[in-house]
Amino acid sequence: DRLKLISLKKILLNQFLINYFICFYSFIIVGFPLHHMEPWNLTGVSEFVLLGFSKEEELQTLIFVIFLSMYLITVFGNLLIILATVYDSHLHTPMYFFLSNLSFADICFTTTTVPKMLVNIQTQSKVITYAGCITQMYFLLFFSELDIYLLTVMAYDRFVAICHPLHYMVIMNPRLCGLLLLVTWIISVLHSLLQSLMVLRLSCTDVEIPHFFCELNQMVQLACCDTFLNNMVMYFAAVLLASGPLAAIRFSYSKIVSSICGISSAQGKQAAFSTCMSHLSVVSLFFCTSLGVYLSSAATHRSHSSAKASVMYAVVTPMLNPFIYSLRNKDIKGALKRFLGMAVIKGTVVTGLK
Repeated sequence: DRLKLISLKKILLNQFLINYFICFYSFIIVGFPLHHMEPWNLTGVSEFVLLGFSKEEELQTLIFVIFLSMYLITVFGNLLIILATVYDSHLHTPMYFFLSNLSFADICFTTTTVPKMLVNIQTQSKVITYAGCITQMYFLLFFSELDIYLLTVMAYDRFVAICHPLHYMVIMNPRLCGLLLLVTWIISVLHSLLQSLMVLRLSCTDVEIPHFFCELNQMVQLACCDTFLNNMVMYFAAVLLASGPLAAIRFSYSKIVSSICGISSAQGKQAAFSTCMSHLSVVSLFFCTSLGVYLSSAATHRSHSSAKASVMYAVVTPMLNPFIYSLRNKDIKGALKRFLGMAVIKGTVVTGLK
């Protein structure tokens, strides 16, 4: 077990370098070719206008302050989870290995949209370049899918921990953890790249996007050519890549519930249920807000309503995840206290030496 924990620690420390490398490589394969392509299929469109939430100037300052605050809370909250997971040896387990990657994906997911919107408000310009729009759409798809697959893998981890506790460290070995993480990244990269390349074949002269970021559905709706193939690929991928994880999560928790019901003591049931309560809360929040966005936009047919509803899963959910895991998890709370205490001691020592 000690050797397995050491191996998992090495994977955890090296994974973030791999994550950054994959993000950089994804940017190269998506962003670089766009600068050498004729924009928007020979129609002359080289940039788009993100209409955002409101055109009223008096509301822009309020929107800027709110989104800046939410973005900073998201970044620092998830960064604390990552640092606590890396530096606290008590958290070098598969569960927190995947949690740290989820926090990393949440930071990147929010960073894909919010900073650009803040810059647009500050400069009073709503323009985004063609290459920037496609690149933003690619990374939005990539990190949102990565969130879904990581939540699915974490559900499997909880299933093994509760249903097969004696074989947990044998089943969830470092090799399997690394392999599961690699598969989630590869699927997310390939699907995001497919959807981005499908958008490149479209043509249109409409440059106004009634959203605060370049969403796939909005980009397809802008097209003035036949979008049947795009819609087929988009909906088929949504059914295949979303229903699969949902089915896996549902199966895992059905087995978890049946195992918990088989525990005789009330204390044992509470302890078993508490280990997956945080994950279940995050899963419910993510999928319910995502589903609510698309149901509301389909019912109202108003793009601005969709933009406002998208705030829930694009900004609010990544911001709340650290609070859900830290408030409901004693291990995370203890690790954060130790990490912050160590940081304060080091700061005091450095100040004293100066």
